[in-house]
Amino acid sequence: MMFNWLSLITGLFYIALGIVVIVYKFFFTLLEPAIAYTLGAVLILYGIFRIYRAVSKIKNSGNEE
Repeated sequence: MMFNWLSLITGLFYIALGIVVIVYKFFFTLLEPAIAYTLGAVLILYGIFRIYRAVSKIKNSGNEE
């Protein structure tokens, strides 16, 4: 159960990191705008996926009990 909550928090951090990459165009080095937007979008989508998966597992574990 704790892993699901940590996965939820991790998803939020991925979304925040994606936003930071898009805004500052920096990820360990300066990025070209097209690369920054692409990397930021991928990070945000992965964060959304992590949150969706965590929420679905939390709902399923609530149904099993």
